[in-house]
Amino acid sequence: MKNSRRRFLQIAGVSALGLGAKPVLDAFASEGAAGAGYHVAKGEDALSAKQWAMVIDTRKLQTAEDLEPIIDACNKIHNIPTAIENKNHEIKWIWDAHYHNAFTDKTNNFLDEEVEHRPFLLLCNHCENPPCVRACPTQATFKNDNGIVMMDFHRCIGCRFCMAACPFGARSFNFRDPRPFIEENNKEFPTRMKGVVEKCNFCAERLAVGKLPACVEASNGAIAFGDLYDEHSEVRELLKENYTIRRKQTLGTEPSVYYIV
Repeated sequence: MKNSRRRFLQIAGVSALGLGAKPVLDAFASEGAAGAGYHVAKGEDALSAKQWAMVIDTRKLQTAEDLEPIIDACNKIHNIPTAIENKNHEIKWIWDAHYHNAFTDKTNNFLDEEVEHRPFLLLCNHCENPPCVRACPTQATFKNDNGIVMMDFHRCIGCRFCMAACPFGARSFNFRDPRPFIEENNKEFPTRMKGVVEKCNFCAERLAVGKLPACVEASNGAIAFGDLYDEHSEVRELLKENYTIRRKQTLGTEPSVYYIV
């Protein structure tokens, strides 16, 4: 990790002399970047879409207890440390918040009391126009062919530019080595290291083998997942039939997570 950062600073120094950004990225590519990070190998049963999207029916998730199995499923399969001693060290892929915290641009003084106190699931919005991707200097965060905003953990140099660019607070930084704090290690998904940013990946590794995201399976029908640009997909049907909202929609990032309220 230290060598990777040192190499980046060397290359970035050359770039600062006037060679531009492209040589920086080309230099990383020449050092075997194709094998770095977590690249998903697609199987014959892989699920694909032009833009994966999620619809969360908050009417079916009334209490924090309703959300627990969903959050636990994500934490378990993605090796997210849960033995938190310091709040600043918390790693979040999917979590809950109240309406006023989740939808800061849609609040009013006379909001329905039940909605106001209802817990809302939050995660990376996998925006169609993600500012985090533009902010990353090493292409450690990028959009794949299915519209998922991915993370290459080996490319990440810990600059946290992506965290500053994300308006949703959907990224976490490993201030410490997270591995000793993983309660049950899932050998099928890579663990991370100190100094790396991570976030929800829409379970790209499961989609690659024909499975839906873990949170969808654990939600008992409260979360739908599908291709936003397939007019016959479940998410499109739900969007046609229900009034939905998105987080900070006015910013123009085009979030792919919708909420039925």
